[in-house]
Amino acid sequence: MFILVPLCIVLAAVFLWTEQQEKYVPAAVLKGLASLCFVILGMLSGPGTHMARLIITGLILGCVADVMLNLRWVFKEKGQLIFLVGILVFLAGHIFYLAAILPACTSRLVCILAGVILTALLMMWIFKRITAKKAFKIFGVFYIGAIMILNCVAIGNLISSPSAFTGIFAAGSVLFLISDIVLILNTFGSETKMSLRITNIGLYYIGQILIALSLMYL
Repeated sequence: MFILVPLCIVLAAVFLWTEQQEKYVPAAVLKGLASLCFVILGMLSGPGTHMARLIITGLILGCVADVMLNLRWVFKEKGQLIFLVGILVFLAGHIFYLAAILPACTSRLVCILAGVILTALLMMWIFKRITAKKAFKIFGVFYIGAIMILNCVAIGNLISSPSAFTGIFAAGSVLFLISDIVLILNTFGSETKMSLRITNIGLYYIGQILIALSLMYL
């Protein structure tokens, strides 16, 4: 099972190199294979409980969204639409993650309010640094809002019920959030940088791997 972790990282690295060469079709395939690794890892790790099934569904949606985000370079004439649909699929994945861990939260209102406030502060900071169409900004608010609330609930669960599961899941969620912030800045900022792309992909895959591995401790 654990061979999937280095395999995922290697495939993600080859994907980045292939994308840099502007070979977008094989890049999308490689990204899909890399993401399939954390999906299979989650399936092998999960105990078969309702919570595990929700998290695995989130992993699957993440895999689908990964491919869609790169298909925007394959079908450039519909690139913006594909990107927005990909973000919606990612959003659905976050909702499944949240549905999995929210029942265990002992301070739901506090965590949700914290997520809303932090989202507002973060989006004000981001909007000062990017240029994007109104539709992308609206999608961005809801998307970051969902993952920020997910993070607040995950950290709240870790504080109230420390365990291997809550710790690993929270770490994965935090890395996922940071990777998305980097993605937004690199996609809609004044200049696209390869270093930020590597950071985005690296943090993302480590985050998803941690979320998949957290299922071992349910």
